[in-house]
This record gives sequence, C-alpha cells and structure tokens, in this order.
Amino acid sequence: MESKGIKTVLVVACALVDVDGRVLIAKRPEGRPMAGLWEFPGGKVEAGETPEVAMIRELAEELSIEVKPACLAPFTFASHAYETFHLLMPLFICRKWGGEVCPREGQEIAWVRAKRLSDYDMPPADVPLQAMLRDLL
Repeated sequence: MESKGIKTVLVVACALVDVDGRVLIAKRPEGRPMAGLWEFPGGKVEAGETPEVAMIRELAEELSIEVKPACLAPFTFASHAYETFHLLMPLFICRKWGGEVCPREGQEIAWVRAKRLSDYDMPPADVPLQAMLRDLL
C-alpha cells in the first residue's frame, strides 16, 4: 500500500449520547464536501490544539453546547484513505454537556439509535464506527 505524498489529516468526532441512548448525527449541508451525508459532529484539529480541545471547540461552534474535558471519553478511531488525503479520526463518546443542542451551521440533525445508524448514508470513514457504537450501546 503506497501512501507517499498523501497528507494525513487529523479530525475529531464525537458520539453525543442522550439519556435515551440515542446518538446525534448531523447532515452535511449543501456546498460542503460530501454534502448530504450524515456524520458525527466534529472537525479538523487546528495547529496547537489537542484532540480534546479541538472537540470542545467544534461542539461549541457546531452545536452551541459546552463540554468539559472530563466528559469526553476516547472510544475508538477511524483511519481511512480517501483519494487525495488520509483521514485519521479519533471518536469520543460524550454523555454530559451544558446547554441545548442547537445546530449553528445550517445542518440538519437527528438523534438515532445505534442499531439504526446504518440506515443513514455516512462518509466511508464513519461506516466502521457504526458497528462499534452498536456494540457499546
């Protein structure tokens, strides 16, 4: 498997789990790469950020919620080769946050039972995470 010249991109994602055991997913809005696909909230880790700091920032920016570092539990990760880059994505589990989930970037959201995640079209990197969450929840 040749990977020379392919940039590795570090992004973070979070499975927010509500009191009923449902997971939050968001639909990528039109005009963005992979528009129309459902994903776990998150985004790129910026220079100088730890994955946890990036996750807290992304959740505030995307969903208007406040998450404390102790509430982010590292769960698993995805490693996926896209055509122009390689994605490395730690997935955190979060069951406690402050504020009401309110999408701020024009995305549609859904609270979904883990066993139903496969009913939603997701980016290739997210697909293996569905089974992991199904086993956990």
